[in-house]
Amino acid sequence: MAEFTLELNDDQKQVRDWLHGFAADVIRPAASEWDEREETPWPVIQEAAKVGIYSLDFYAQQFFDPTGLGIPMAMEELFWGDAGIALSIVGTGLAAVGVLANGTEEQIGTWIPQMYGDANDVKVAAFCSSEPDAGSDVGAMRTRAVYDQAKDEWVLNGTKTWATNGGIAGVHVVVAVVDAELGSKGHASFIVPPDTAGLSQGQKFKKHGIRASHTAEVVLEDVRVPGHCLLGGKEKLDQRLARARERAAAGGGERVKNAAMATFEASRPAVGAMAVGTARAAYEVALDYAKTRTQFGRPIIDNQGIAFQLADMRTQIDAARLLVWRASWMATAGKPFDSAEGSMSKLYASETAKKVTAQAIQILGGNGFTREYPVERMHRDAAIYTIFEGTSEIQRLVIARTLSGMPIR
Repeated sequence: MAEFTLELNDDQKQVRDWLHGFAADVIRPAASEWDEREETPWPVIQEAAKVGIYSLDFYAQQFFDPTGLGIPMAMEELFWGDAGIALSIVGTGLAAVGVLANGTEEQIGTWIPQMYGDANDVKVAAFCSSEPDAGSDVGAMRTRAVYDQAKDEWVLNGTKTWATNGGIAGVHVVVAVVDAELGSKGHASFIVPPDTAGLSQGQKFKKHGIRASHTAEVVLEDVRVPGHCLLGGKEKLDQRLARARERAAAGGGERVKNAAMATFEASRPAVGAMAVGTARAAYEVALDYAKTRTQFGRPIIDNQGIAFQLADMRTQIDAARLLVWRASWMATAGKPFDSAEGSMSKLYASETAKKVTAQAIQILGGNGFTREYPVERMHRDAAIYTIFEGTSEIQRLVIARTLSGMPIR
């Protein structure tokens, strides 16, 4: 019989323990300060770069783990440390995935290293898709990219919002409309290199959670980028648009890839792993508290009302992790998400994080409601998982459409 195992191998365990140590020794002690400051924790990112965590090499090694578990394992450990700081460390990865999903080999080799910089000169990158009137509804996107054939340049105009690292990034990856008549099929992704004229930071958002991660608007005013900054190249774009027009004229046909959706499809299990890390952190605080907090002469974990909550919390966390690992393995093995397994993993893990962190506050009682204990911050942080990179409602819509084959609305 073929061997089946969910056991991490020795190399994976070594990486996991290394990441856990960094999260415990560097991220956690800084979490409360940077949450209060609501600023990018550059010193922590610098430390991550010095030890090799914030680097292209590290993420490439995890991305190409043949089991598919490298990335979710890394995300869980870092977000166990603190979600806001961890997002500042891994936020560049979404822009990198955008290039990997849509770019040529030359573009991947040119731009992804520039997104990270090096340990002596750390950089961050931003993926810019959402707009004030186009979040879940990517078909409502208004940012336009017009090709200037005489100069072989693309001219970008519009406003992006909810961009992690937006405005402070060196490299921005921007999704824009190149053919409005095709709706979401008429989108393309562009690299905006560092110091490009016309790109500026708009409003910086003051957020409920993940406050150590920079989130802002990105304003594009006659931003000109060279033709080679179109991800995938113009020939590939023209072919894709031609297929989309033929499909529209025929009233159906094969599905045409959307630039933004290709990025989100690839990253959803990783977001699920982030949620698992936050949920696990809150559960561990609640478990330790329940063992040591005495009421009526005995630890509160002696009460079934508390013990059963903790049992459910741990069960849901483990179930969420298994869904994330399944989707991650499928993606690496080239298995299609025939039942929307990527969306399943993100949906269940994100909802679990919200529920578990709320239960942790309840178990800690009044203490859990104060900033003296981290579960208050974890609960605020967990709220984002059901919102960004596809809300829970959108995940359910994707799953239902995939299972039924019907255009459910």
